[in-house]
Amino acid sequence: MKKIIIGVTGEIASGKDTVTQYLEEKYSAKKYRFSDTLRGVLSELGLEETRLNLHNLSTALRHNYGENILAQGIQLRVIRDTSADLIVIDGIRRKYDMDFFVDFPGFVLIYVSAPIELRYERITKRHQNADDQTKTFEEFQADHERETETTILALKEQARFVIENTGSLEDLRASIDKVLEELEVIKN
Repeated sequence: MKKIIIGVTGEIASGKDTVTQYLEEKYSAKKYRFSDTLRGVLSELGLEETRLNLHNLSTALRHNYGENILAQGIQLRVIRDTSADLIVIDGIRRKYDMDFFVDFPGFVLIYVSAPIELRYERITKRHQNADDQTKTFEEFQADHERETETTILALKEQARFVIENTGSLEDLRASIDKVLEELEVIKN
């Protein structure tokens, strides 16, 4: 089987992690996440994993080592990974990030979308970041104005597939299955 690399992007709490998790569970995809590197550094430094700390660390790394430093690290891991036929890269946020993967044979970008009110409801119910459950709607809206978030919408136009994640979990899974079915047709 030819290696397929799926990039997953979308705004905060649109369902990127759920898409990635489903691809891992059902299709045995190997997962690489941009935020894993950042979370690892924050943990090693004893800093809380808040959205602000993740943003600040990302900004500092990109300022000091180049805009695509995180993508470069993931690209190296993907190249070295000879065992996985299906790879999912979760959390592409910028054109700089995508530029590292767009020329990979088998690369396809999926944009996951949902209305802001639904995404706010989701974020306050999850436990991904230390500040998610206590975040006000105004703080959530302010998060969207950070540089790490404002660049995401431009990627929607570059996505091969857009999944509207407004229904049930079963609806989302059916949308993912449909994308995978189409990719199977394309690779033949």
